[in-house]
Amino acid sequence: MNTFSRVDTLVPTALAPLDSVRSVGLVFVFSLFIAACAQFTIPVGPIPITGQTFAVLLTGALLGSRLGAMAVIAYLIEGSLGLPFFKGGTGGLVTFFGPSAGYLIAFPAGAYITGAFAEFGWDKKYLTAFAAMAIGSAVILVAGWAWFTVLTNTPVFAAFKIAVLPFLAGDVIKIALAAAVLPTGWALLKRKASGKSS
Repeated sequence: MNTFSRVDTLVPTALAPLDSVRSVGLVFVFSLFIAACAQFTIPVGPIPITGQTFAVLLTGALLGSRLGAMAVIAYLIEGSLGLPFFKGGTGGLVTFFGPSAGYLIAFPAGAYITGAFAEFGWDKKYLTAFAAMAIGSAVILVAGWAWFTVLTNTPVFAAFKIAVLPFLAGDVIKIALAAAVLPTGWALLKRKASGKSS
């Protein structure tokens, strides 16, 4: 029998059995993880590069679609209540009306999609893990681009140069790093499981 079910993701498998208390704890812990990564910012214009996308996609891949999306939603609620969880220690509802709001709103979808692919085994190999995160990242970037275009009344291609292009190289690097965590984690779990069974 296969030790790891086809629909399992890394963290729930490592902590199995996963009850409601552990699930709530994971949602809270990963919301704080996203908040911590949001503090890493590189100014490149009206929308800075942050560590949020890295954390959101990795959260989805590690927790799966539902828990991953719930952790991101918890993060957004915490930030909207005024906690300094958004980029550069900011918070409050006003963030959802700024130029970066499209990305924030799409974060749960990005985590859910990445997690859904992970649940079907895409997190077991580096290339498929990378592809799952790239798809999730694309959803976030398109939403951010669309929001920025409408909010600022900027022509579509001009908005692309501001809201998408500066982030592509950084996203590739972040996804490459995040994707490397997954197969490594599975390998360690399998080694641990084989050690217990021997």
